Amino acid sequence: MEPVSPADGEDRRAGITLRELEVLQAIVAAGTSINAARRLNISQSAVSRRLTQLEDRLGFQLFRREGGRLVPTVEALSINEQLTSVFDTLARIANHSSEPPKSLAGRLSIVAPPTIAHRFLPARIAAFNRRNPGLHISFDVLASDSLYAGIAEGHVDVGITDSAVSHDGIQIEPLLETQAICIFPKHHRFASLDVIRPEDLRNEPFIALSRRHSGRAVIDRLFDRAGVALNRVMEASTNVSVSEFVREGVGVSLLNPFPLVHQMGDQIVMRPFLPAITYTTSFLMPASRAPSAATLSFMQFIRSGIDRETYPLPPLQTR
Repeated sequence: MEPVSPADGEDRRAGITLRELEVLQAIVAAGTSINAARRLNISQSAVSRRLTQLEDRLGFQLFRREGGRLVPTVEALSINEQLTSVFDTLARIANHSSEPPKSLAGRLSIVAPPTIAHRFLPARIAAFNRRNPGLHISFDVLASDSLYAGIAEGHVDVGITDSAVSHDGIQIEPLLETQAICIFPKHHRFASLDVIRPEDLRNEPFIALSRRHSGRAVIDRLFDRAGVALNRVMEASTNVSVSEFVREGVGVSLLNPFPLVHQMGDQIVMRPFLPAITYTTSFLMPASRAPSAATLSFMQFIRSGIDRETYPLPPLQTR
């Protein structure tokens, strides 16, 4: 790995996340990425990705592969030793209950694309507001381009999206990872299958997301590689619209189960889809400033709710 200049190194290290450091700590303790994933209750691919991100930010290797295990370097052990006190302090703060939490004041602006905005956030923002009656909250529903611009320019405190984001002005903090599911109407022939694969969708009427969605390009590339031409009979701009057209029997589709998986009703059937298409839902914040106390508290509130819910779906079959 090429050495980085001091300025480049500082910029990279400024983006290190707590989750990346948790991954380092978990691998040191567990010895393998799969065991670390179990400790953190995330996927093995998420562990590998965050380890790679951390090594890229630091500019040096943290682990060597020996006999199927990840052996920490001296640098990794040194960082891990320093992390113990950090995470101990965070645990004490999180578990502190000797006095009631103080209500936040000030302002908090939140944005999200339509499906997350309408089907996931309202009840949670309302609950957060009840905990913090002195906090003035503004909530906006925006398409991805406007959402990114508002955050990058510092007009918005925090956004949540499952679209792929690459923007120097945006700080990204992953929330959860899910895998695509195939949805189809009740009594469809797919109901007899445990897993849906590209070849199953050959000539099947398919409802696609519009091309402005990053997930659309991923699906198109996967089917191109599989040599399967999708029979796109309709395009829709949101996952809510897609699921409603499926409910009406227009066709079948692939989509991110978050946050609609618990809202499909009994007229839509869901199956895992392989090869896996992974979605990462993330918090987005302006990179130009540190997040406010209200922003961090809101993010923690959302995370704690996710931990109590069945997101993501149970592990998918891989056969």
